[in-house]
Amino acid sequence: MIINLINYLAVNTLLFTIGVIGLVLNRKNILIVLMSIELILLSINMNFIVFSIFIDDLFGQMFALFVLSIAAAESAIGLAILVSYYRVRGTVAVEKIQTMRG
Repeated sequence: MIINLINYLAVNTLLFTIGVIGLVLNRKNILIVLMSIELILLSINMNFIVFSIFIDDLFGQMFALFVLSIAAAESAIGLAILVSYYRVRGTVAVEKIQTMRG
């Protein structure tokens, strides 16, 4: 059981690291930034589920479902804003988004 826990934690750490590297290295493309945030949220959800199974408690799995629903709403709203911004401005470059101040 411990070996499986360590393997899952290694995969979660790898996913989290890829997400953070995507956020840090790529500041130009907003779509990759959104995908990196989703990778981070999914690795955190996997941690909740793995530890929930390891300690035999359902609260981690319920919290993971809650975080998943929030992440899905965040993605849908973020992509809707991105599409509408692209239609108005013609670009989704992060440098140009500073002009959205109202």
